[in-house]
Formats: sequence, C-alpha cells, structure tokens
Amino acid sequence: MSLPQHKINIVRNMKKQKFFRYVAGMIFIFFLAGCNSSKKLETEQKSASLIISENTTSMIDSTPKVTGIGGIFFATDDPKATKEWYGKNLGLAIDEYGSPFEFRNANRPEEINYLMWSPFKTGNEYFLPSKKEFMINYRVLHIEALVEQLKSNGVTVLDEIETYDYGKFVHIMDPDGNKIELWEPVDSVFTKMGGKTTK
Repeated sequence: MSLPQHKINIVRNMKKQKFFRYVAGMIFIFFLAGCNSSKKLETEQKSASLIISENTTSMIDSTPKVTGIGGIFFATDDPKATKEWYGKNLGLAIDEYGSPFEFRNANRPEEINYLMWSPFKTGNEYFLPSKKEFMINYRVLHIEALVEQLKSNGVTVLDEIETYDYGKFVHIMDPDGNKIELWEPVDSVFTKMGGKTTK
C-alpha cells in the first residue's frame, strides 16, 4: 500500500531539513575550528614577537658588564704533557695553545662563542703581579665604559686596552690579589679560522 502524495512530500521535506541541519552543523564546526586555529596562530605570533623583542633588547644592551667566561689559564710544570693528558683522557680538542671550547650565544643562538682553556709554564710572567698560579678571562660588553667604571670604583687597572682582530683586552686585580683578564671578543674571527674545538 503506497503512501498518499502529501505524506510523501512531508517525509521528503523532513529529510531535506535534516540534511540541511547536518550541513549547517558541519559548517559551524569548521567555523569554530577555524576560529580556534586563528586564535592559536595569533597567540603563537604574539609569543614569537615577544621572544624577538626580548632578544633584540639583549642584543642592544649597552650595560658595561661581564657576560661569561672567556678563558681559563693555569700553571703547570709541563704544559705539553698536560695538554696531551687532557686530550687523551677527557677528550679535549687540543691545539698548540690549549683547547678552544665552542658554545652558543644565549641571546643569539646562531652565533658561535669561544672559551680558551690553556696551561702555562710554571713561573711564567703572564700572571704577574698576581702570585697565584691561575688567571680567569671574562667576556665583557663595552670594555671602554667598563674600564672607566672600574677606575671610578677604585679598582686597580694594570694596563691600557689593547685591540686585536679577535677583540679588546685589559687586565685588572681583584681584592684577593687575582689578576683578571677582560676580553671584549670578536668571535667571528675564530669561526672563520676554523679548526677543531671542544664542544
């Protein structure tokens, strides 16, 4: 027994309405997903902008100060044997001066920085006037301004700033009689030179 035509039309209309509700529902879901993606993208862009802003601030830091360790120098009776021991047993990449350590700049990760580990012959004059058998080299920003600041604070500055292709150097004394080397580096010179590094 077939349904009357008007009932058939009612059924068809109900199916059409159900289909349209389904399509509308799917469009709404995709719209919400798109909104969430846009909000996520906007959040990520804001985070990226913040990171860039922080890095830019660090890059243009004009404060004269120490930013890290640039070298570790110490006395030994036989520098050659000491270098060979460290190379053999601890895996240091050894050259004629010691071992250059390679690391990344915290504010500019694409930039390679260096620290020099170097044994000196006992009794060498490089550590004078300190009576200690070691000297620490500190990486610094704005060495000229830092030296002026140190002088105004009554710190003993041992020499004048010397400039080389790979940076500027000056030496000071701390209250315990330790000679300190300050270095404003030009790391790109070492990067161009190449060679093995400890990393």
